[in-house]
Amino acid sequence: MKPVRPVLVVIAHGSRDPRHAATVHALVERVRALRPGLRVETGFLDFNIPSVRGVLESLAAEGVSDVVALPLLLTRAFHAKADIPAVLREAPARLRIRQAEVLGPSPLLLAALDRRLYEAGLTPADKSSTGVVLASAGSTDPEAIAVIAEIAREWRHTGWCAVRPAFASASLPRTEDAVRELRALGCARVAVAPYVLAPGFLPDRIARGAAEADVLADVLGPAPEVARVLLERYDAARTPVLAAVGA
Repeated sequence: MKPVRPVLVVIAHGSRDPRHAATVHALVERVRALRPGLRVETGFLDFNIPSVRGVLESLAAEGVSDVVALPLLLTRAFHAKADIPAVLREAPARLRIRQAEVLGPSPLLLAALDRRLYEAGLTPADKSSTGVVLASAGSTDPEAIAVIAEIAREWRHTGWCAVRPAFASASLPRTEDAVRELRALGCARVAVAPYVLAPGFLPDRIARGAAEADVLADVLGPAPEVARVLLERYDAARTPVLAAVGA
């Protein structure tokens, strides 16, 4: 008998900004379209419903036994290391839960960043003359900051004139400072690429910091590459479950 695939529970941060939940749901719908037959549920840590706890309790009440909990996060910072594991530890005992890795880093996310910049008006021919600000939300976690810096270095090697990381909170430089630095380097054009998944307070701050840039890309949102990363993380996390039942 073919084993039942674990339910994918996407865990989003949540926001008072209604655009956040709408974008999360659009991304989840794209995941469902890419993997018909896979059950995908969404839970929020704060502000929005359903809550992660509520989703897990409902699944357990239905008789579900296997779950992959996937943090809708780009870096391993406080939420991935502390908040989400704490919520999962409180889940009903009948659930066997695997926590998947966060989405980043991934070559697919670099492709999604390129996609958003091209949608904003750039072309591949512009890369060598364009400096890009990789603008993330920011974190007090040094591991997360180091990852963003490494992504910027890797992305630079794909042909952009220069790439500089920036942060909307907790860390420096800010987006506007990185824009000015790229101007000073002599880049003919400066673009800002938000390395965030959904609109909200900090993405809005990034947008304000991009006032002096030539191009501002959209958030990653439901880009097809992002949906593919979710499925990659799900597949990697579910492998031990399948092996355990003889698949």
